[in-house]
Formats: sequence, structure tokens, C-alpha cells
Amino acid sequence: MPARTDVDLRPGSRVALLVPGSRSYVDLVLGLLADGVFPVPLDPGLTQAERVRILAPVAPDLVVTDQDHVESLLRTRRGRARGLPLGRPVHCTSGTTGTPKGVWSGLLPEDDAAALVAEERDLWGFAADDVHLVLSPLHHSAPLRFAMGTLLAGGRIVVPGKFDPATVTRAIAAERPTTMFCVPTHLGRLFAHWDDVGAPDLSSFRLVAHAGAPCPPSVKERLVDLFPAGSTWEFYGSTEGQFTACRSEEWLDRRGTVGRARPGRTLSTDPDGRIWCAVPRHARFTYLGAPEQTAAAWRDTTSGPAFTVGDVGRIDEDGYLFLDGRRTDLIISGGVNVYPLEVENALREVPGVEDVAVFGVPDERWGQRVCAAVVGGAPVVALEAHARRVLSPAKRPKSYIHLDELPLTATGKVRRDALTADPG
Repeated sequence: MPARTDVDLRPGSRVALLVPGSRSYVDLVLGLLADGVFPVPLDPGLTQAERVRILAPVAPDLVVTDQDHVESLLRTRRGRARGLPLGRPVHCTSGTTGTPKGVWSGLLPEDDAAALVAEERDLWGFAADDVHLVLSPLHHSAPLRFAMGTLLAGGRIVVPGKFDPATVTRAIAAERPTTMFCVPTHLGRLFAHWDDVGAPDLSSFRLVAHAGAPCPPSVKERLVDLFPAGSTWEFYGSTEGQFTACRSEEWLDRRGTVGRARPGRTLSTDPDGRIWCAVPRHARFTYLGAPEQTAAAWRDTTSGPAFTVGDVGRIDEDGYLFLDGRRTDLIISGGVNVYPLEVENALREVPGVEDVAVFGVPDERWGQRVCAAVVGGAPVVALEAHARRVLSPAKRPKSYIHLDELPLTATGKVRRDALTADPG
């Protein structure tokens, strides 16, 4: 990993960003991409060992670790008109295990680069009068994508810092944002805070999009009730690419769906349920330094090249996708396939469950048995009773552990491989 602080950056160069998110952070990302230089957004809280391991296959030409360096790089671009981003930031993804891999779009021809920007603008309606409220860390792909889309359309962004319900509530009142991206955990914490202090005026919002984790039905229903009609959306995607988008009103008619294919994409499933998404040229990618994983992620279809991230689901007759889980997370108990996501969604309905991860452990009789790690105060007796009501016997967790928090990868995904039925 280079120790140099300044280099001659050329098209195709990579710049690792290990600094907290801010307006200038997004400005730098856009400025680099307009020059054909690829930012590599990473969690600034990574340990030195993690940085070395993650950056080795990325091979950055420059590593930025402090705000002064961000400002210095911005000064070299000051006075220049904002250009068209010529690619995507190199976000790193690991799925649920392993070392994160860089997702690489390569330098895009100008028409593909323009199509990349237009796709987001047309789907979400980014405009010059938008004010986007940033709730999630900007080193993650979705929050950065929404912030970039807003600035490219001439709007502005508000970055309150580390998520805090009271701070976000004040920002809503003071800044009157029109758009917001969040994850269900944000919504749950905001709603709990508003129960205590009252909800702010939310009438300025035209778009509230959530993704990143399953949303408990009670949270989804309250989201629809609180925010302006037609303003709330869910989408399903990954660091590698986007699959679907779904208005909440569609979800109310088809509970559990994550929507239909985004414009320009075609969804299909294998007989075993693995989901494939055919995408236009500007949405294609490889994994840096991982040709075997790249080859496994892609195949040719009648709709063009399609990729998978290993998720499993079904598509109904109207084209709506319902997720069952991730094939790599599959638990086989007594010959029965159990997808953790299905069990997790069921357990999220229990009052007091703040987060949950379902995982398998070896079992001499069944091959694997289903276990659940729960964050929150839901008692085991309530979890067991609910599981008996809504899950078939093979899918019911045989043991529960309570944790203060779930173990996560550097990119925020649950590390099921780090969970054990013995909390000690």
C-alpha cells in the first residue's frame, strides 16, 4: 500500500479514501471520476491490518487518510466545471465472508458514462431544487450514489455526521430536505425518538428510499403513514449493481416484494431460485484481482450479460421479485433447505427484536441445526412461541442467543461465520 501523499494521477488511477464522509468528500469523488480517476471509498475505522488486506488487490496509487489531504486534492480542481463521471467508485464487497473485493467498472465511454448518470436521475427524479439528507456512511455505495446524483443534478446535500435521531430530527426541521436514503434500523430509531418528542414536519419530502436489510412490516407501515403519499420506496441491490425498485404502495399490495426490475434490466431465476440480472453496458463490472469470482458472477442470457450475487428468490407472474435468501447462507437441516432470511423476517415481527441473524451449526443428527442471534430484549419464550406459529418445524431455531450487536464485515454485512450457539 503506497505511503506517498501525492502522486501524478492519470485516468485509471485509484485513490483510496479512508476519511469520514462530508460534502467535500462527495465533491472529491465526483472530481476524481470526472478525471477518470477511481476513488475507493473505505471505512476510516478499519484497522491497519484490515487496510492492508483489503487494499492489496485494489492496488491504489494514493491513500487519503485525513481531511487536509481531501481539501488539497480539491484545490487542484477548483475553478473547473463539474465534468461527467467516467465510471463508478470502486466499492469493496465481501458478501458475508472473506476479504472484500473491489467492484471495477473501468473507464466508460462518454455515452455509457452519460447513461449511468441518466439512469439514476430518471429513476429517482434528482433535480436542482433537491436537498438530500445523508444518514448512512458515505463509504457505502447507496448513500454515496444518492448524494452524487443530487449534486450532479444541481441540488445540495446535508451531512449531519454519525447517525443520531435527535440530530437528524433537527436537520429535517432546519434544512427541509426533499430526499433521504436510509436503512430500516435508521427508521426504527427515528420512530422511537419521535414517540418521545413528536415527529417533525415531513411535508418537504418527495422521496424516502430504504434498502440494505429487510424492513419489519410494522416499520414499513409506519413509514407509509408518516411521510407524504407516494414518497416512500424500497429497492433491492448490492454493491455490484441494482436489481429492483418498489413504491411502498406496491409493497402493501404484495407484502414481502422488493419490486420489479429497474428500467433497462431483466430479472430471471434458475430452477434453484438463484437470481440473475441482465444489465446495460454501463452497469457491468469485474472484481479486481479475482477473475474466477468474476467469471462465476456472470453468464450470457437472451437479455444480454447477466450477473448474480448468489441471492435466491422467486418472481411472480407480474414480475415482482420476492427474496428467499442467499444461497451461500443456506442451512440444510434434516434434508430441508432453510434460508436464514425467511426465518429472520419472521422473528423481526416479535416485539423487542432490534436485529437478528440466523445461522447453522453442525449437528450429528440433523447435519445442521438452526440457531438465531438476537439483538434486543425479546424473551426466548416469545421468540419460540412466534416461531411455532409462523414457521414449519425444520425452520424454527433450536437455540437462541442474545447479543449486544451482530458481528459485521467491513462493508456492513452480517458475519454468520463468526456466530456461535455458545455466546461465551
